[in-house]
Amino acid sequence: MSSIDLRTYIFLDSLQLQMASFISTISRGYYPVADQACCVIEIAPGIEINRLTDIALKATNVSPGLQVVERAFGLLEVHSDEQGDARQAGEAVLRELGKTEADRLKPRILTSQLIRHLTDHHAQLINRTRYGNMVLRGDTLYILEVEPAGYAYYAANEAEKASHINIINVQGFGKFGRVYIAGDEAEVVESHGIIEARLESISGREG
Repeated sequence: MSSIDLRTYIFLDSLQLQMASFISTISRGYYPVADQACCVIEIAPGIEINRLTDIALKATNVSPGLQVVERAFGLLEVHSDEQGDARQAGEAVLRELGKTEADRLKPRILTSQLIRHLTDHHAQLINRTRYGNMVLRGDTLYILEVEPAGYAYYAANEAEKASHINIINVQGFGKFGRVYIAGDEAEVVESHGIIEARLESISGREG
């Protein structure tokens, strides 16, 4: 199905505690829990994600946590206790599309900002629109903007694996994905480097 553009295709081997809770907060599907594996798929046009969700759910024992259908882009997240099931669901979608993992878009970092020693009012502005933890006065804040958007979930999960940070917000659908993480300066700076390295290591075609 060459008319469908595979934007994001990524496997998360183990959802971390905050990341699983964050997805559950925004989910209108079936909530994932920590340590489950998940597969995130983003395509264009968005309406086709309905049919691909059907393919994934019938292929193996997975549960859908997120399905976002926009005119331009569609996103699906499925998860399972078994890594093999999550992988098989993703592979079934690839077969339906007639594509391989190499056909996905390589992530492109658009913004990578560190803001140190946040003020009270700046923290309050961010907290009004967040779905994760709160950012506090004095925290260091890291903001990532990535394209395609679906890679934002992977980036936040990898950051939590590698450092003691707080996930403030993750937006993984639309034109661009955004990740806000905060906490102790040393930990946030470490996660900043890890996120950039992990995203750079993902293979795919140039957008």
